Amino acid sequence: MNSVIKILIADDEESMRFFLSEMIKKEGYLFETAVDGGDALSKIKGSSFDIAILDLKMPKLSGMELLSELKKVSPETVVIIITAHGTRNIAIEAIEKGAYDYFTKPFDVNEMRIVIKRAVEKIGLQKEIKCLKESLTERFGLGNIIGDSPPMQKVYDLVKKIADTDITVLITGESGTGKELIAQTIHYMSNRKDKPFVKVNCAAIPETLLEEELFGHEKGAFTGAHQQKPGKFELANNGTVFLDEIGDMTLSTQTKILRVIQEREFERIGGIKPIKVDVRLIAATNMDLMKSISEGRFREELYYRLNVMPIHLPPLRERQGDIPLLAEHFIKKYNKCFNKNIKGIMPEANDILLKYDWPGNIRELENLIQRCVVLAKDEIGAEIISLCPPLLKGGEGGLFEEAEELPMLKRAEKGREELEKEMILEALNKEKWKREETAKRLKISRKSLHNKMKKYGLLG
Repeated sequence: MNSVIKILIADDEESMRFFLSEMIKKEGYLFETAVDGGDALSKIKGSSFDIAILDLKMPKLSGMELLSELKKVSPETVVIIITAHGTRNIAIEAIEKGAYDYFTKPFDVNEMRIVIKRAVEKIGLQKEIKCLKESLTERFGLGNIIGDSPPMQKVYDLVKKIADTDITVLITGESGTGKELIAQTIHYMSNRKDKPFVKVNCAAIPETLLEEELFGHEKGAFTGAHQQKPGKFELANNGTVFLDEIGDMTLSTQTKILRVIQEREFERIGGIKPIKVDVRLIAATNMDLMKSISEGRFREELYYRLNVMPIHLPPLRERQGDIPLLAEHFIKKYNKCFNKNIKGIMPEANDILLKYDWPGNIRELENLIQRCVVLAKDEIGAEIISLCPPLLKGGEGGLFEEAEELPMLKRAEKGREELEKEMILEALNKEKWKREETAKRLKISRKSLHNKMKKYGLLG
């Protein structure tokens, strides 16, 4: 760290410049000196410094004036002010203008060393945070959403228009279409990108715990509440809350979410004092919320509060032109993960991918390519794809494991959807239409069973 830290010493006293230079040289930092404020400003504009040690009283430009100018040019530079005649008011003014610390001459050299060391640690942390933020921004930029099909171009255009606003967004689409990625992209392209992005999967958290997860609780609010716990909304203050699978939220919790949207405040469980929050809300669902409203399972007023800016993600079967691009992207990703060098997909294998309807969407395609990369030697051919169960299973299911040995194309000819529907009906009848038991029999999640029953018109 020391070798890359550069310090500017600005003082009109030659003895002080020499003293500080010798101290800094012993610590192993790089440095430059300036004989007055004008000289210092010239050096600041011509080079970058991690730390600047500025004398308060200098010809041409005072340390305080230099501090103001430096913060305009290089706001991340850590500034330490020194003076022969310090007062408390001057120290407060320096700190308010952005100085890191303040020393009155003569000062203890060991104290100065400690302050510089702490400043260096702060700079290191700032660089790590900046690198992480840049990495996140790059990772969730529009360039990392794969696809140039017309439906996805519409999505890109909409995301670019709304990202840097605070408008509430409702993202809809089937499971596996990339709703969370779009939500993250909106956040990291917005002016809230330096603040938290907090995700809540409403379907994965039991109903009894969801309210506590969202709003937190006070100490003693219930048995076992030994200390105060902030909720997701509180943790996301000034950032973004992403409510995934919001269609699974209970009516009671929906009412509380509605209040947060309307009033920008909530109360912790067991609390009596409203907590104000400033968050952007993005919600997502694979359900038909209008149908849920008509069935009394979703509040109409909440739907309209969420659906201020709707974004619908098309299923993969409606953007087949993107399948080769996505496959290439996942091959590169898993080549790196598994230290492989798979060159691509052979034409006959690509034809199979294009003919399949991808009920599990992008998630299913990624799982398939991951397995293919592991199994293939040079390129992914049809024989490798036929060994990969996901193409037979329909992404979320596990309904065809007993027939994995049959060639994929032969299975496809028999009609995957018809067979899947028959198997679900048979299992439902055997379990007297009890969904929990049926899901266990089929070795799938209850949510997956619900989605499949909805798909095949078995919910009535």
